[in-house]
Amino acid sequence: MNTDTAGMAIPLAPGAAAPDEQARVYRRVNLRLIPFLFICYVAAYLDRINIGFAQLQMKADLGFSDAVYGLGAGIFFFGYALFEVPSNLLLVRIGARKTLLRIMVLWGLTSAGMMFVRTPTQLYIARFLLGLFEAGFFPGIILYFTYWYPSKMRARIIALFMSGMAVAGIVGGPLSGWIMNDMAGVNGWAGWQWMFLIEGIPAIFLGLMAWLMLADRPGQARWLSAREKDIIEQTLQQDRHDLGPAHHSSLRQALSDPKIYILAFSYFTFIAGTYVITFWLPTIIKSFGIADPLRIGLLTAIPYIVGAIGMVLLSRHSDRTRERRWHAAGAAFLGGAGLVAASLLPGHLALALVALSFATIGILATMPLFWAMPTAYLSGPAAAGGIALINSLGLIGGFVSPFVIGWFKTATGSVNYGLYFVTALMVLGGIALLVGVPAKALREKRVA
Repeated sequence: MNTDTAGMAIPLAPGAAAPDEQARVYRRVNLRLIPFLFICYVAAYLDRINIGFAQLQMKADLGFSDAVYGLGAGIFFFGYALFEVPSNLLLVRIGARKTLLRIMVLWGLTSAGMMFVRTPTQLYIARFLLGLFEAGFFPGIILYFTYWYPSKMRARIIALFMSGMAVAGIVGGPLSGWIMNDMAGVNGWAGWQWMFLIEGIPAIFLGLMAWLMLADRPGQARWLSAREKDIIEQTLQQDRHDLGPAHHSSLRQALSDPKIYILAFSYFTFIAGTYVITFWLPTIIKSFGIADPLRIGLLTAIPYIVGAIGMVLLSRHSDRTRERRWHAAGAAFLGGAGLVAASLLPGHLALALVALSFATIGILATMPLFWAMPTAYLSGPAAAGGIALINSLGLIGGFVSPFVIGWFKTATGSVNYGLYFVTALMVLGGIALLVGVPAKALREKRVA
């Protein structure tokens, strides 16, 4: 038996690396891949969500209603869904380096270009293009991890990568608030215009760095020795042997499997919850009478800090127990309960922040826990297309959530009914996962 860098048992084939040698190799892989991809995800998520802070000034400056804002925030996901599957299939053909170079440079330019938006139509076009250009980034990285890591390590690795989502909230809130306050009027531009420009530029440089730093496959990594490449390949081969044949290795098989669409529905509901926090947390905090963008940004960081810690801990426990469905469904139920609790605490900011922190733990944790499942269920071309299909269908929740909440807020003056709607979706998503995807289909342990 071997152990990974977290002490998890990983059986190896006869003649394979000793445990300490394998652990040393994966420490090196982790140090090379995870920090850089983590930073890329911070940049991606910040460019995706900074409209949530921009709207604190942008709506008044441009005369946009909450419904216009909600549609603009959500239309991103139509562009994203449209090019998601083709982008991931292209990654298989041309590799991760070229794919990330294309994606990050184009989305960085588009995000910075958001500073020139003046009309609702321009907002919709810019957000649609941002989604179109960013399509394939997240499922591409998930697929890329399957080239390097055995299934037993993936929930934790995905959680470390996806903690960039939380860090974008932690850093993005205060950073966006500071830019909008202190840069307002510089060169005749509004604070929100400076925010789009400053936060869009890093993605361009990170795309160029991806071309230089990454290898498409372990066998092409010049920074690994021949022995280290062999150890990674042995680990992956043993992992495939231990798991047995994947349920689908062809894209056609995957597309005809109802379980793929059940997974996509569950992901749709989890994404709907994610973008409540992403796009509406600043507005929820502002509803407690806080007007200063910097203070709003600092307060939004609190749920993200708590959520990041909870996400990593739950993912480590899932890897250790080799169980996914109950972990993901339980996280969804916790997220929904936190949203409802926050809506029932008007005038109690401290208690609402506690409720929102629990909501954020559950909502963020659904992501890595969920993505450990399709990567075990699919392999080969089915993994590239199936992962992208699940992600693209699921991301429609990113349109539904901000649009519905924006509509409810315009109609009623409150986001509460929108929160109840999203909570109901998340509960349904958790139930669908437990009922529609048996444990044996994911080759995981059962929970009594």
